[in-house]
Amino acid sequence: METEEQAKNRFQAELEFVQCLANPNYLNFLAQRGVFREKTFINYLKYLLYWKEPEYAKYLKYPHCLHMLELLQYEHFRKELVNAQCAKFIDEQQLLHWQHYSRKRMRLQQALAEQQQPQQQPLPHGNATTK
Repeated sequence: METEEQAKNRFQAELEFVQCLANPNYLNFLAQRGVFREKTFINYLKYLLYWKEPEYAKYLKYPHCLHMLELLQYEHFRKELVNAQCAKFIDEQQLLHWQHYSRKRMRLQQALAEQQQPQQQPLPHGNATTK
């Protein structure tokens, strides 16, 4: 039976590892060392799919890791990761996605700020407030 401290340590280690999966260069590193050919590691990747559940996913900083975890369930994808060009392509696509998302989010925030600004009425000319 796992103690509370052991469970906490396992949670942290698995959280960190799952988030590392968002890094295509790390995936390429693992693939080149043959890690993705090991049955026990493939089973571990399958086990880690529980991170897709909302109660766990809320702790993730890098949501791309869930997509990579899903793709790692496929042997063809694992084999392709040996190729550095594959990792480079994924890295470039992530950057493009992030840039598009950032620009889109900034435009939405600007539009929201403009909507929330109170419409300023022009001040009357002269001494309208003096009697």
